[in-house]
Amino acid sequence: MKPFLQKAWKQSGFQKPTNIQTETIPLITEGKDVIAESPTGTGKTLAYLIPLLDKIKPEKKNAQVVVVAPSRELVMQIFDVVQQWAKEGDMLSASFIGGANVKRQLEKLKKNPQIIVGTPGRVAELIKMKKLKMHQVKTIVLDEADQLLIPEHMETIQTIVKATMKERQIVMFSATLPETVEKIGQEIMNDPVFIRVKKDKETAKKVNHLYFVCDKREKIDILRSLMRGHVSSALAFFRDVGNLNVIAAKLAYKGIEAGILHSESSKREREEAIKKFRSKDYSLLLATDLAARGLDIDGLSHVIHFDLPENANQYIHRSGRTGRMGAEGTVISIVTASEERVLKKYSRDLNIPVHRKVLYGGKIRDEKPVLKKYNKTPNARSQKRTKPKR
Repeated sequence: MKPFLQKAWKQSGFQKPTNIQTETIPLITEGKDVIAESPTGTGKTLAYLIPLLDKIKPEKKNAQVVVVAPSRELVMQIFDVVQQWAKEGDMLSASFIGGANVKRQLEKLKKNPQIIVGTPGRVAELIKMKKLKMHQVKTIVLDEADQLLIPEHMETIQTIVKATMKERQIVMFSATLPETVEKIGQEIMNDPVFIRVKKDKETAKKVNHLYFVCDKREKIDILRSLMRGHVSSALAFFRDVGNLNVIAAKLAYKGIEAGILHSESSKREREEAIKKFRSKDYSLLLATDLAARGLDIDGLSHVIHFDLPENANQYIHRSGRTGRMGAEGTVISIVTASEERVLKKYSRDLNIPVHRKVLYGGKIRDEKPVLKKYNKTPNARSQKRTKPKR
């Protein structure tokens, strides 16, 4: 690798590449199309960024790499990593997200960045406006591909891909890749290499999966109790924006301030919520699935499933926000009796043990202790002496 990447690697403090990095970096360096599946928190972003930053030609003032991600938060997170690793590489990068001022983003393009990171809608819009020239782009990255290669985004992704030359390279990464997504990927790629990496067993052991069973109306009480005595920082997932807002208001009334992250939040509100959560001003961040997809928070101790995810794959994506890169973490599900059956099915399908717990006496216990009742036994003096029967 080029000296600026070697220096960035040393500064990062990494001792050795992760499995997904070891498997994919040589392939991407060779220019091969790659479809890669690896659990969250295993270093996928650097697995594609390191070889692509190494291939950038600074003397060519045009877009050479385009990274597409499904959410604004993930785009900004990837962009931060690009800036960190490319700061001494004599190259320019720019981010493009929906909801941002188009005029300002056009000004960014005038500086001829070599690396583009953006949401699919905004990238396609800039291509249609003929402001983003794709004919010299060598590589397209689809990060969280299982969220990009779906019906609602397919036309947009095809617009981006078709704008490049046929000899371009396409790289797909995700924690989970269903067969349907793989098939679509193969249709737009040139003889892709499939890479599947499982989470290291020792790393997986560092993440503990717990759950509490209660009535639906009691879920907020358990969440509040957890935040007041057991959890230092938590990302709590909801399926419904309306329910998320209601719970946030109830928590605030009880003195627990939480950040909010969902599609109806403004760009400024979302940025502010993540900023305060990262700086520990908030110990709790309430989020929907898409808003938090790929979100990387250093030192996140807990993930809480307030609403159970729709499927096992989503459980993997959510839970992977904690225990990243070998760190310890805890995943807590707050479920009703009927949801417990679904959670146990996820546990079997994913081969992840889940442990039922209760909150009792201010502590998390395996089960509520049973108080034994003792019958009073009369002492020896009070016992009546009876004559033995002859």
